[in-house]
Amino acid sequence: MTSVRARLADGLVIPAHPLALTARRTLDERRQRALTRYYIDAGAGGVAVGVHTTQFAMHEPRRGLLRPVLELARDTVRDHPSRRAAPLLIAGVIGGRAQARHEATLARTLGYDAVLLGFNGLGATTDDALVIHARAIAEILPVIGFYLQPSVGGRVLGYRFWRDFAEIPGVVAIKIAPFNRYATQVVIRAVADSGREREIALYTGNDDHIVVDLLTRFPAGAGRSIQVVGGLLGHWAFWTRRAVELHRRCHRIVTDRRAIPAQLLQLAAATTDANGAVFDAAHDFRGCIPGIHEILRRQGLLAGTWCLDPAEGFSPGQMAEIDRVCAAYPGLTDDAFVAERIDRWMR
Repeated sequence: MTSVRARLADGLVIPAHPLALTARRTLDERRQRALTRYYIDAGAGGVAVGVHTTQFAMHEPRRGLLRPVLELARDTVRDHPSRRAAPLLIAGVIGGRAQARHEATLARTLGYDAVLLGFNGLGATTDDALVIHARAIAEILPVIGFYLQPSVGGRVLGYRFWRDFAEIPGVVAIKIAPFNRYATQVVIRAVADSGREREIALYTGNDDHIVVDLLTRFPAGAGRSIQVVGGLLGHWAFWTRRAVELHRRCHRIVTDRRAIPAQLLQLAAATTDANGAVFDAAHDFRGCIPGIHEILRRQGLLAGTWCLDPAEGFSPGQMAEIDRVCAAYPGLTDDAFVAERIDRWMR
């Protein structure tokens, strides 16, 4: 656990891995491997598989997808001829106690480093029960907490929950993704008050506020500050090479306590605008997964935008919005990087 905790504390770019499907909505193994190779070559420090971007429906036993998708990512990472440290393997774990323990145990058996623990689908479970649930999973693998925004299946979690959650020894990081500035501050304050800010790495999952999250030294009381060191993001599932460059730039500015250039704040606004189009913010993120798929399809990494649920598709006007931001912000894309390497990734 020490090496996992230390690597997360350094700050990593961790894409939330999509699910490559054929037109028949079966697993496209060739393109699934290609996506993982893309993230490794782009410089990602980890990949998160079985998370919201991978589609929570893939956890349904009747689909038979969880094990093969986790295995594909593991094998692709292990077989990749990279000279850098292998990316951390993070498995998304959801559901009630029995399901979550089963999934965490599977991830451990397959050699995963940590789990991203979601609390969606647990109904009216009390916050105290959620903490007990998290403790049980942390006995199996290191846990990254996941504050998922309510509009895509998450729930509101207050200060008391996050303060108790931070006391769990096996917690190594928290992905803060409520898409809400007040809720984001609550998590940061809870971790700071726990005194474990050096042991629990904070990662932004706020795809609508990525750059500013990475640039801010949040006050932690008594003259201390706490930093969001990296991101575990669906937005970093595409244009990943640019995400790595952005993360490095932000990390240097915060670490060296430099002044933030106005140009970088403009980039923050552009990133949020692009995310709004791809993630379909105008329609409460209903077209989020197809939007991510569309960018990857345009680059040739995916064959189509199919989702496990045939009803999950683009919202009215979403494609036009994606066209707009791709034209408006060419500097955010990594199309040339992908084009130069895609044939090798597809082998």
